[in-house]
Amino acid sequence: MRGEHSHLEDQLLVMDAQDGSREAMDKLVTRWQKRLWGHACRLTGDSQAAWDVTQTAWCDIIRGLRKLHDPAGFPAWAYKITTRKSIDWIKRKRRTKTASLENIEVAAVDKKSSLEIEDLLSQLDIDKRTLLSLYYFEELSISDIASALKIPVGTVKSRLYAARNELKKYWLHSNP
Repeated sequence: MRGEHSHLEDQLLVMDAQDGSREAMDKLVTRWQKRLWGHACRLTGDSQAAWDVTQTAWCDIIRGLRKLHDPAGFPAWAYKITTRKSIDWIKRKRRTKTASLENIEVAAVDKKSSLEIEDLLSQLDIDKRTLLSLYYFEELSISDIASALKIPVGTVKSRLYAARNELKKYWLHSNP
């Protein structure tokens, strides 16, 4: 029940922010900042870069919020923007070759286990990493992921299946 209230409150905040309420926008940022940063961190593998990515994503979110027709679609839309900004950062990083994807900072209770999972995820290509992150870490539904990535639900399911199998292969190889 609490989750439903949270979703409703998010939708009301989106509508108020669309009407120009700075207070509503501030609350929306407060409620979503950590989640979007966590998603960016998992995709980039760099906590500092994740802050930059998230800040850039918020600029696009704030600029485009009035164009969002369905306030209930805010989570998928915000994750889509953050994912796109994370991918842009990764592409720039590859071009400049300033650091490697293996440098992952993890702020988790069980750092060893979390680091192992993060390391395994970093071995996947960005598309698979994005799917697994949105599904498992951000707990988006299959349809929300489809909306965020602008791909059919069936494609999400088949790609998620393939990503799980590849992650399992890496897991089994690292834990004989």
